[in-house]
Amino acid sequence: MTRVLLAALLLAVAGCSQTPTATTVAARQVAARHAAAIEANRRGEAYVRHGELENAARSYREALRLSQSLEDPEGIAANAISLSIVRQRQGRLSDARASLAVIDEYAVLAQPNLRFAPLRLAEAELRHALLDLDERRFSTAENHVSSAARHCGERCPLSAAIHNVRAQLALEAGRLEAAAASAGAARDASRAASDNAELANALRLLGIAALRSGDAGAARASLEQALALDRELGAPRKIALDLLALGRAAALSGDREAARAYYARALAVSEADRDSTGVAHARALLDAVDKAAATGK
Repeated sequence: MTRVLLAALLLAVAGCSQTPTATTVAARQVAARHAAAIEANRRGEAYVRHGELENAARSYREALRLSQSLEDPEGIAANAISLSIVRQRQGRLSDARASLAVIDEYAVLAQPNLRFAPLRLAEAELRHALLDLDERRFSTAENHVSSAARHCGERCPLSAAIHNVRAQLALEAGRLEAAAASAGAARDASRAASDNAELANALRLLGIAALRSGDAGAARASLEQALALDRELGAPRKIALDLLALGRAAALSGDREAARAYYARALAVSEADRDSTGVAHARALLDAVDKAAATGK
């Protein structure tokens, strides 16, 4: 009798031990997928820093897939936005929109356990606005910016970025005073938040607004500050934009040689960053300077 009871007890203990083991294995699998998603995201960031955009897109796409398999809203949003940024930089705007559509589709579901943080929704709306800017869809871009502001609410950590996008829209519409006002608001908000990336963007926009107003001196002052910040941040594409704008400021002042030097520097940066759009833009400006010099105009 004792042996029978002992055997039954051992079987019961063995049966109980299987459940925690299965749970532990499942937990390890989930943790492994989370870790793989994080690692894929990090690889994407590293590829972006080295200008390897297709490899970056491949890594972000894998991170997004893993996040979707876990229904991880933070991972889904972060990687969909990162993939969209890369595709936009490649000029693949439809693919960039498709990445953001992943967030839109989940947001429509509005499941209690699959909701995106308001900040992520605001970031996605800003990306939509920037895509619209690239395609000159200004009215829809305005709508997306307004939606981003609503999602973010008061004391929004994206307020500087929102002001900067509004400044870009005002520049496109030729509303130079409104552009300078929005860029100034972005400058103040980014300084308060110690956000040097958006501060550089704001200073660049202030410089461009001054350029279009015909004030080369004010343009140079803002653009040189933007350039210094972008160098500190290690942002090649932004450095090239600063140099191109400084070249225009030099040209506006009548200093053709200085303009050519800025354009040549922008070309070198864009070539090193493997930025084909930046290369084409810098070469076009260099060719224009050389043609003007050759014709004496």
